[in-house]
Amino acid sequence: MNSQELKKLENHIVELREMSLKHELDLMEVLNNLEQKANEIKSHLHENMDIWDKIKLSRIQQRPTTLDFIHHIFEDFIELHGDRLYGDDPALVSGIATFEGVPITIIGNQKGKNTKDNIYRRFGMSQPEGYRKALRIMQQANKFNRPIVTFINTPGAFPGREAEERGQSEAIARNLREMASFGVPIICIVIGEGGSGGALALGIGNRIFMLENTFYSVISPEGAAALLWKDATQAKRAAEVLKISAKDLLELGVIDEIIKKPVGGAHIDLPLQSQYIKASLRKALQELGSLDNGMIRQQRFDKFRKIGVYMEEKLD
Repeated sequence: MNSQELKKLENHIVELREMSLKHELDLMEVLNNLEQKANEIKSHLHENMDIWDKIKLSRIQQRPTTLDFIHHIFEDFIELHGDRLYGDDPALVSGIATFEGVPITIIGNQKGKNTKDNIYRRFGMSQPEGYRKALRIMQQANKFNRPIVTFINTPGAFPGREAEERGQSEAIARNLREMASFGVPIICIVIGEGGSGGALALGIGNRIFMLENTFYSVISPEGAAALLWKDATQAKRAAEVLKISAKDLLELGVIDEIIKKPVGGAHIDLPLQSQYIKASLRKALQELGSLDNGMIRQQRFDKFRKIGVYMEEKLD
């Protein structure tokens, strides 16, 4: 059964439920059986998705955003704005909150929920002031010894001329350097797209997690296809060779854990997906909480030094 047939089955379930309410019919057993069958089909379809299907799912507009997860996972969130140099960037949100009584600093790429909101948020693509805002808030966290949690969901840094004029590359590079030096735990979670330096600017962590059906890559599949084959329509082919899925990156040692998803994807059941994230976050904070600042820095340094493989050849 394919996704179109699954949709027909789900529509049939809705019709039967409406009929049972309208005519006071007892169809509970039939509905339960059909819903169980639909869930089994969903599970099968998602288990057998190829990497391109997963990339498309990571980009859907219904996918939960950083703010969605913040409101389901943390308490008492206060958003903080501005980089104190140029302005505020709505494509990146930041603030402080509590997680089960522990003060936490939160940074995350923010996409929109509709076309108008996406234009305002620039589809989650930050300008330099966004990365400088993130750095300001992270420096504050380091000063007050608060753990940092980042949510990554961006196609990449904003590619406009004005961003380059205001120092886009320098802002990203400074974030990489400073995040490596912080003495507080940093936990990074890829919740959608993890594209290029725009994602890496929030990705230098002691723990890096990915939700299922997300990707994390040095370049987008479309960008890689344009470079390798001069044809952006070869994006699916590029995605297959880049090894950018959560499963691939776990095997390569780039990430530490894949956070499971509800049947059908994160957008199907936001509260359940939030519970899965909370469990991984709780465990990571407990593990890192036993380390002093120097050990936290060293663990982060060692983690990134181990990423990647190289071969040595003797020269004659």
